[in-house]
Amino acid sequence: MMTREEILAVYEAGPDAVVALVQSLCAQFEAQVQALNERVRELEIRLAKDSHNSHKPPSSDGPTFRRPARKSLRQPSGKKPGGQSGHVGRTRLQAEVPDEVHFYAPDSCAHCGDDLQGVAPCAAQRRQVVDLPSLRLHVSEHQAQSKCCPGCGHTTRAAFPQGVSEPVQYGPGVLGLGLYLQVYQLLPYGRAAGLIGDLFGQAPSQGTLARALAQAHERLEPVEQQIHAGLRRSPSVHFDETGLRIASLRQWAHSAGTKTLTLYRAHPKRGREAIDAMGVLPGYEGVSIHDAYTSYLSYPGRHALCNAHLLRDLVAVEEETQAAWAASMRGLLLEIKEAATQARASHAAQLEPALIESFRVRYDTLLHQGHAAHPPSPPTGRAGRRKQSPAHNLVLRLQKHADEVLAFMYDVEVPFDNNLAERDLRMLKTQQKISGGFRSRGGADVFCRIRSYISTVRKQCLPLLEALRSVFCGTPLMPCCGA
Repeated sequence: MMTREEILAVYEAGPDAVVALVQSLCAQFEAQVQALNERVRELEIRLAKDSHNSHKPPSSDGPTFRRPARKSLRQPSGKKPGGQSGHVGRTRLQAEVPDEVHFYAPDSCAHCGDDLQGVAPCAAQRRQVVDLPSLRLHVSEHQAQSKCCPGCGHTTRAAFPQGVSEPVQYGPGVLGLGLYLQVYQLLPYGRAAGLIGDLFGQAPSQGTLARALAQAHERLEPVEQQIHAGLRRSPSVHFDETGLRIASLRQWAHSAGTKTLTLYRAHPKRGREAIDAMGVLPGYEGVSIHDAYTSYLSYPGRHALCNAHLLRDLVAVEEETQAAWAASMRGLLLEIKEAATQARASHAAQLEPALIESFRVRYDTLLHQGHAAHPPSPPTGRAGRRKQSPAHNLVLRLQKHADEVLAFMYDVEVPFDNNLAERDLRMLKTQQKISGGFRSRGGADVFCRIRSYISTVRKQCLPLLEALRSVFCGTPLMPCCGA
């Protein structure tokens, strides 16, 4: 701000000095207005971001969020909602051999009143009630007998079975159920113990449940190694990461998974250090599917990008700039996806070369239109890299990683998106919302290993409770870890 004396000095210097001052102030004012307009635009774009046009999860949408109408290429089928004609319904069938049968016979004739107690039944109508039996813990006592040798007089005691080491202890069934409630259903120690007590009349202590977690973590180490080896042999693996609070600090949970295998690891870092520590991606020879995070792309080998992320980015550009190329690019990606789906259904190894060439020409043409619609920002005269618009950055990404974006077109077995990895990580975020995070790194490591086993067992449709029970029997049920 100029003082009165400075303004008067300029006035006394003559008209040219006044004009120069006004021009200088106008230039400063215009620069400030332009900077403020850019800032307001950035904030408006940020406020317009939600789960339908960005990478933000649906849980971040506020209570007043109203999802825009979907812009889908699918046409209405004309069918009514609900089950269609010919749909095979499901109903509970009666058991061939029920656990118990109750007989009810009429005492007298409903027509004439004659006594029917000595008359044999001529027909019966069956109805069954499926219910829980009375739940109670089964107590088995083990007695190690001692015998005195008649020859030498030495007393020999028999050995207890393996695993029976305490005067009173809980068996594999109770411990496996505790594991299920804590790591799969995400109940805290107290609620898990309370539920077992409500069901069976006797609740294990929270210390018992904590020791069971530590024991399961130790016994599942060889299973985790087998899962890791299976991922390394898989033709494609989905990778993703998410923030995790451990000991009140922001750390990271990393996942690597396929349709049948899941591996979680917690690490203080997000980038290459954590990925190297996980040990799946370094040297991996298959297709790595991810969301274009720079650390993943820094590894050699084949990569495929998540097109679900790109579709949301294209929606954002279309809504913010009304760019026609963005809508066309979104439609093209979905069209290629449908062609790849049909090729897989017909057991074709790949799309027809002519069709691939046609799709690629259209892709490159739309990128050219995107460059024309969103040119680079003009020089600012300041040192450093110029800040570009999100639309321009998206065009550059689609161009630089075109082969990775279209990997699902060149190989129809490559998935279109990375949704599998996002689904794998969802339960870790749910656990964090319930508990607020992990108190220690050790607790996070225990949870990740056990959850890796549970997710793998669930993906392979194996009996989960029986698998968790087997962990405490000393021989964990081993899921299939082949390629």
